[in-house]
Amino acid sequence: MKKYISGALTALLMTTAVQAEKLEYFLENGVTYDQSVLKPDGFLGHGIGELPTRHDVFVDYIRRVAEASPRMTIETIGYSHERRPIVTLIITSPENHKRLEEIRANHLLRSNPETAKQAKDDMPVVTWLNYGVHGAEASGMEAALPSVYHLAAAQDEKTKKSLEDSVIVLTAVFNPDGHSRRAGWVLQYSSKKVNTNGAHEIHNHAWPGGRTNHYLFDLNRQWLLQTQPESVAWLKQWHKWKPQVSSDFHEMGRQSTYYFHPGVPTRKFPLVPDEAREIAYEIAGYHAQKLDGHKELYFTEEGFDNFYVGKGSTYPQVNGGIGFLFEAGAQMGLAVESRQGVKTYARNIRTQFRTTLSTIHTAAMMKDKLHDYQENFYLNADQEAAKDPIKGYVFKAPKDPARMDMFLTLLKRHKIMAYSVQKNVKAEGKIYEAGHSYIVPLRQSQYRMIKSMFGKFTNFPDNVFYDVSGWTMPLAYGLEFAEVKSSLRSVIGEHAEKASQNAAVPEVAPYAYVFRWSDYYAPRALNRILEKGIMARVAKNPIRVKTTKGVVSFDRGAIIVSMDRQTVSDADIHAAMVEVAAEDNLTVHSATSGRTLDAGTDLGGRDTVSDLSLPKPLLIVGSGVSVYDAGEVWHQLDHRMKMNVTLVRRDNLRRVDWHDFTHVILVGGRGTSSPFTKPQEAALKDWIRQGGTVIAQRGHAQWAAKELLGLKHKKSTEKKENRRLAYSVKGQEDAKHVVGGAIFKSAIDTSHPLGFGHGNGEVNSHRNTAYTLPVPTDAYAKVAVYAKAPLQSGYTSEKRLKEIAGTPMIVAQRMGGGSVILFADNPNFRATFIGTNKLFMNALFFSKAFAAEGRRGEEGHSH
Repeated sequence: MKKYISGALTALLMTTAVQAEKLEYFLENGVTYDQSVLKPDGFLGHGIGELPTRHDVFVDYIRRVAEASPRMTIETIGYSHERRPIVTLIITSPENHKRLEEIRANHLLRSNPETAKQAKDDMPVVTWLNYGVHGAEASGMEAALPSVYHLAAAQDEKTKKSLEDSVIVLTAVFNPDGHSRRAGWVLQYSSKKVNTNGAHEIHNHAWPGGRTNHYLFDLNRQWLLQTQPESVAWLKQWHKWKPQVSSDFHEMGRQSTYYFHPGVPTRKFPLVPDEAREIAYEIAGYHAQKLDGHKELYFTEEGFDNFYVGKGSTYPQVNGGIGFLFEAGAQMGLAVESRQGVKTYARNIRTQFRTTLSTIHTAAMMKDKLHDYQENFYLNADQEAAKDPIKGYVFKAPKDPARMDMFLTLLKRHKIMAYSVQKNVKAEGKIYEAGHSYIVPLRQSQYRMIKSMFGKFTNFPDNVFYDVSGWTMPLAYGLEFAEVKSSLRSVIGEHAEKASQNAAVPEVAPYAYVFRWSDYYAPRALNRILEKGIMARVAKNPIRVKTTKGVVSFDRGAIIVSMDRQTVSDADIHAAMVEVAAEDNLTVHSATSGRTLDAGTDLGGRDTVSDLSLPKPLLIVGSGVSVYDAGEVWHQLDHRMKMNVTLVRRDNLRRVDWHDFTHVILVGGRGTSSPFTKPQEAALKDWIRQGGTVIAQRGHAQWAAKELLGLKHKKSTEKKENRRLAYSVKGQEDAKHVVGGAIFKSAIDTSHPLGFGHGNGEVNSHRNTAYTLPVPTDAYAKVAVYAKAPLQSGYTSEKRLKEIAGTPMIVAQRMGGGSVILFADNPNFRATFIGTNKLFMNALFFSKAFAAEGRRGEEGHSH
């Protein structure tokens, strides 16, 4: 048998165990096990729960068990950013394996109202088990080891019957990269004698921790958003099987016991049927019975909700299934002191294993009820769609087919059908042109999912949210969209999965190359050009250009690459433009003259055109910086835009030469405190005056407004009330004036360089703080301002709405030769707010393409 840890290292690390738990500690009393099945203990080189299992060892173990077992098949469904495999086991009786595709095809009939009645009732239930979506919550992953062993080896009648009546889809590990960081940290700080003190380093994983994936995304928010390869892989597998029960295993704070759904009764997304909660409540009774039998503490219907549909336990509930969340009181290391005594890794794994079994057995036992529920879910959804006054949603992304492609891909992943518009549609006062617009009819099997993604929800029975309260996806993607309440029969065209066409190879330019800025990947193309040492300029006014194919009009932000004053050959410049067309799918036009058709807009202009330089951004990370915000910037620049970005921890800033960088990026952080020492602040201000740019978001935008720009809020004259409240309403009162992860509308100045590419003058951003930016004295510095009625989707109290309305969302102000750019919101939120990504990219490329009030331009003038 293969060993993964050397004998000497094993002997050292085995001493770290609090208790040398044998395999029998985890398994069911009275059950006989097939001794020929590979046991985890010897294969791992340590007992379950004695040490974290490395991902490669974990995958190899379950692969070997699956390949040897007639009850299991295994497939690799995808890879993480760091190329670690994500695998799925299909577990059922040997007899069911012989007709597996027949079972799956029959099962899927229930998820279509047109075929639901054709499904056979005597087929197995489909149960989904997902482990390890948060890498730091390791017992939720490690529980897959005894679970796989038990399902392969157990010989009791209860297990055999459950395998006959079930197809179990077990996916592990959801987050291989985060888990590997956590495992490495725990192994690094493992000692010969286990230290259970919570202050010990083993329990306090340094920034960024192991919760997130490579780019620091919380993958349990990705079921809806689908921007990460891990979530793309598992969602495809989920829809391949459309499970009736889905279980999601996690950990929570160490002072808690053990939690399982159905969650707080009032915190349910409106489109989740009431019957889903009733069935979840019934299933919860069997989990309680299981844990009661072992005298384990637990709680349910407290603390956790079923609202945001992008989580692993809620997504199933708008897709015809029942979702279950399990949370164990965490220990980061191997054992830690808590109010309930010492909590061990091994015990958490055992509890997660027990609820794994209660999930499997209960789903099998309730299969007839679950069949009926899934069938009725889709039949009822069809009836609701027929009665819905809204017949569909129409949408467009003017002059940005790449953004539309991304949205159509998102819909496809959620099994939502979209169609081209073959006849102009007028809806909500706008015209959606044929050939450039798309429509999603509501009368399809994914009715509830469509309403979840397109609907605007602003009224809630309970204002306490575990996550965001608003996620209207067309707003996030920056699309123009509207409800259509008339018949769709004459407007629906062909099924649409792609909006863009491959860009043509550009002709050799006699004078210059020009491409528009509104395309999503235009910043990537510009960066590609600048990295090659090719000079480029940006047009700050609309221009009409003579090209080899006639006159072409461009909005503000057009990128100009002339043949003049280049240090790169004409042939190399043309090759770069060919690459831009092929790799970034941009249409590059070949200009024949520098003289345009409008006065004062020539390609060589002084004030109307600005020279551009290659951004060299520094992103500050580390303690006090939001892991998520930092990861979103890193992902946007590195993964999407293929740009170099330097990540530096706050405690290493003393080693930084500011002049190596053009931009310093400060994302949200802990409060509004300074990320710098006083000497660093002074050096930063000098660097800005000499031409550097600071881009600050959310809390750090508050700091930058005050300390860098000297801006202050006007003092409020409001007096606090002398209130006395009952403690029983504390949860609701504390949440009353939060901004519950909502979407806000702003008016944007599209003539300002930071507004280039936003043609309709509106932008929707994600906001989950109550911070507001002070109003700058520079009248031109308010690039975007919240609307008078800014709330588009989600929860915000009336008090907060009044405070936010009319305040700046973006402030851009010159400071000497440099700039300070402030975002009240996060323009890169969860890599999903595609509509505001361009604002962030503009802040990088056009940070000095604007002038301060009272100055005509950067260069000055002589007479």
